[in-house]
Amino acid sequence: MKLITLASLVGVAAAVHRVPLKKRQPESYTAFEVVDVPTLGGSTTPVVIKDYQNAQYYGEISVGTPAQTMTVIYDTGSSNLWVPNTKKFLSSHSVYKHDKSSTYVSNGTEFAIEYGSGPVSGYYSRDTMTIGEFEATDYLFAEVDDTSGLGLGWTLGKFDGICGMAWGMISVDGVPTPLEALVATGDLEEQVFAFYLGDEADGELLIGGVDEAHYTGDFAYVPLSQLSYWEVALDSLLVGGKATGSTAKAIVDSGTSLLAGPSEDVEVIAAAIPSAKKNVAGEYIVDCNESAAPDLTFTLGGVGYTLSFSEYIIENGGQCLLAVQGIDIPAPNGPLWILGDVFMRKYYVKFDIAGEQIGIALSA
Repeated sequence: MKLITLASLVGVAAAVHRVPLKKRQPESYTAFEVVDVPTLGGSTTPVVIKDYQNAQYYGEISVGTPAQTMTVIYDTGSSNLWVPNTKKFLSSHSVYKHDKSSTYVSNGTEFAIEYGSGPVSGYYSRDTMTIGEFEATDYLFAEVDDTSGLGLGWTLGKFDGICGMAWGMISVDGVPTPLEALVATGDLEEQVFAFYLGDEADGELLIGGVDEAHYTGDFAYVPLSQLSYWEVALDSLLVGGKATGSTAKAIVDSGTSLLAGPSEDVEVIAAAIPSAKKNVAGEYIVDCNESAAPDLTFTLGGVGYTLSFSEYIIENGGQCLLAVQGIDIPAPNGPLWILGDVFMRKYYVKFDIAGEQIGIALSA
């Protein structure tokens, strides 16, 4: 598979930049299949991450000149940027129009990616991409004209596209990743980014550093197992203090709303909750006031990270959903646990590009 090189990148003066984040319904937008493709200072930038019902977080990105602003899921479980170029009648989505951009360069190569929720397809183009205040010129991304595989998750969703924040190994077609583009600007204060996911509130993606106001204590660091997803070794899963399953790896994934792991392990968790009942969709509905549910503890790098019952359920309209779903990923990529937004709401995660590790601290 031929790698397409990034032509030129332009940055701003050294700074940390914030990307505000907002939020939507539970979905999985992680691309689970690893693509076989043969590193990544400084400033920081914030992106506000919007929160919708503790189920889906999204923030702004701009493409083109003048800038065309859209909302994307900043997804640490995939490595490509795509934005839509079409929408249905009366849709509220923002779309990219390349004929409105003076910096657009045609490419036309076919693009297709498979997420946990379904396939997305379109074609590649080049244009200026801006995240926070970081700008990458002539960046190769995908214009998408078919989002049907995402179903109502996209049709009714608050997000327009997806910006992958994982490593080049899983970049579809081996194209340069948004992370590589950010690092190549040379303007990151540190080669890190960090998520603060609000609990029924907006959050923040900080690029180029961490925000001390959003965590307490010190970071505990865990080295990455490989440079694909943000994947680490899972020492153990404890359900009510009892070791459960034998899954040996986990990924920290901002693009997945829930916790997801082997079906057998999820069944053990559900069986330990007296009120848990599976519905026709295969989800577990639980009593919001359940008093006998166990804690879940994921041990990473020798440190246990515990979630209480109230932290691994999602309440909507007076009904509570067990925010843990079964997903059976075959070897060699699986089996694994996906630590999605449920985990990242309680724990502030620092994604350390240069150090090839993650740092975890308690959110404040």
